Amino acid sequence: MSEVLAAFLEDYAKALRRHLDSPSQAGLGEGYELGRRALVEGISLLDLTENHYRVTHSVGGLDPRVTETALEFLLQTLAALDIATRGYLDGARRYEQQRTRADDLADRDAFRTALVESLQDGFFVADARGTIVEVNSAFGALTGYGPADVPYPLPHPWSVPDGPRYPDLVTAAQRFVLPIRHRDGRPVWLAVSTSALIKPENNERIFVGTIRDVTAEHDAQARDQAASRLATAVASATSVVEVLAVGLDELRRTVGAQSAVVSVWPNRHTGPEVYVSGTQEDSGDAAGAGLSARARALLDRARRQPGRSLFAIPEGTDFSEGIVAPLGETGDAALWLRFAAPRAISAADWTLFSLLIGHLSLAVQRARNFDQARSTSLTLQRAMLGPIELPPRFSVHYEPALPPLEIGGDWYDVVPLKDGTIGVVVGDCVGRGLSAAVVMGQLRTAARALLLRGAGPAQLLAELDTVASRIPGAMCTTVCAAVLDPVRGLVRYSSAGHMPPILADVNSTGRLLEGGRSVPLATFDPPRRPEATTALSPGSTLVLFTDGLVEQRGVDIDDGFAKIAAVLADTSGKLPREVADAVLSRLRPAAGYDDDVAMVVYRQPPAPLHLDVPAEARQLAGLRRRLKAWFAAAAVPHELAADLVAAANEACSNCIEHAYRDGAAIGTVVLHAECDTEKVVITVVDTGSWKPRAADPGHRGRGIDMMRALTEELDIDHTGPGTRVRMSVTLPAIAFPVANPLRGTGRRVPG
Repeated sequence: MSEVLAAFLEDYAKALRRHLDSPSQAGLGEGYELGRRALVEGISLLDLTENHYRVTHSVGGLDPRVTETALEFLLQTLAALDIATRGYLDGARRYEQQRTRADDLADRDAFRTALVESLQDGFFVADARGTIVEVNSAFGALTGYGPADVPYPLPHPWSVPDGPRYPDLVTAAQRFVLPIRHRDGRPVWLAVSTSALIKPENNERIFVGTIRDVTAEHDAQARDQAASRLATAVASATSVVEVLAVGLDELRRTVGAQSAVVSVWPNRHTGPEVYVSGTQEDSGDAAGAGLSARARALLDRARRQPGRSLFAIPEGTDFSEGIVAPLGETGDAALWLRFAAPRAISAADWTLFSLLIGHLSLAVQRARNFDQARSTSLTLQRAMLGPIELPPRFSVHYEPALPPLEIGGDWYDVVPLKDGTIGVVVGDCVGRGLSAAVVMGQLRTAARALLLRGAGPAQLLAELDTVASRIPGAMCTTVCAAVLDPVRGLVRYSSAGHMPPILADVNSTGRLLEGGRSVPLATFDPPRRPEATTALSPGSTLVLFTDGLVEQRGVDIDDGFAKIAAVLADTSGKLPREVADAVLSRLRPAAGYDDDVAMVVYRQPPAPLHLDVPAEARQLAGLRRRLKAWFAAAAVPHELAADLVAAANEACSNCIEHAYRDGAAIGTVVLHAECDTEKVVITVVDTGSWKPRAADPGHRGRGIDMMRALTEELDIDHTGPGTRVRMSVTLPAIAFPVANPLRGTGRRVPG
């Protein structure tokens, strides 16, 4: 027996005997303390119980009272041991529970890990600062950055520096699409979905999310948008020049190219026409005048390839400096897209390039078809409308209300006749567009034939009544017919329900010519068409027009007449073309004319110009100004007028410098200018003496040669007193386009 056990059993026996001698709470308390001591000293329950019964038997034998008191002491001693035992069992139970729980958590972690790894989408966990602390294998496959290298702090290694701003995860749960740069360098678009969570053990906020590769969807959407932008850009273009002007710019911006070059070979005998967008170092002349040898070879080879084929330049390398492709299906055009720096071309890039170039090719082919149809249409329209070359001092303007037509139901005709007079017809059929143009063409042809046959204005309209009654849609056509006699200064006219002509004398407000009026064609059977005659004063301006010029919604037609008359008061010194432009600009509505407008402007030859000035050099400037103004009033084209002013100035200079020399008194220079229906004649006369030309004039003495070069006829007469210089030119026919030049086409040349 150990000393500890012997000491404990002795102390226990003494305490038990004292309690049996005198039972008390103190004794029971001593028994409880012995139980705690037995627990600390590791006393066996068997040793304790055996010692208890031996002492009890020695003190009281089988006395029930002693036995009961001793049992009470024993139970008090065992109470501390009982508490310890229960605590041990509870602890063991709790341990088992914790162990079971830990096993469950381990199983759950393994399950979570397996679940996360089984996801096809990338999975990540981020802390409140945005640092990625956990990712799965799919995340690594999508970005190139896997679980082995976590954590990934901001900025994340896959972020694009110049891309969109990374969304702030701290704000709330989000869904967004983000471009990234894969570890291998290729661009990838990811759809990201995030949610915020709170960790229960430390209340830390974390974010979990998934990522999905949407590059294919993004590229498809981008291709559709790019194709839509290109199609919209070229939708309104109606010529190859316009298609390439806007299409190349849009194509170059969409694919990120530095330049886009298109060459078109009109025929085998001439070089290509070049269209350039952007800066092109290797294309030769950027304005399109020529190509470098390398660029020409690339494009020439490309145009011979099958349609819709694309080729990288250079071929067979990982990085390309550009692509070339045939444009259209006719083998006469090719495109070269040049990148700012060599780059790899992905499958998505090839799809995008093919789609965009296909749209551009279709637009070019559509424009070619439109150009061909429009050219055919314009040829027919111009043949229907009337002459393009006009006699001198005329101007015509036509502005249809329905583009792209060049004509409608209105028309004009100017017909030089055998007797030197000029027939003018202006008409307006009911309706607009092609149906009205068909009627107009038949009536115009009939009117021209009648003029050439010698019919006067009233007779012409009377016979047109019969013609109009047999043409469907010609009823109620309005016509104004006139015959101008420039030599006699007269105009005979007759009107079938048409707008009255307006005649303006020099520096005077225009007035309406309201004589000779009757009903429109084929409406009634008038007994006789009336006719009126009015004098044309020298330099006067006559304007014939259709109702589209003055009839506007909400505006009194008399206001339109007054505006034309007021414009003519200030245009006596302008060319007929400038008069027409001034009238159209003054009366043009803000939204444009809503009806066809046809207009003819005629200028009667002005009175002769006679200038008698001192033979002084300072007189030359004033002489030139007055001569130039007279030429404008005489409807002499500006280029020809400039030549004639220079020739007359040289003749007058010769008079001033050479006719009055050797101390002779200063005489005069007389300039006389006059014009008839075809010619302009200028005469310069002095009263001095003739100076013969030197055999070797040196750097001077070229005045006569210059005058001869600037005029058609030059005659110098110096046999009598003084010298007489006579110069003359024939006024050219006026070439006019069918459409009003103010409208224009709006075409833009690329480059």
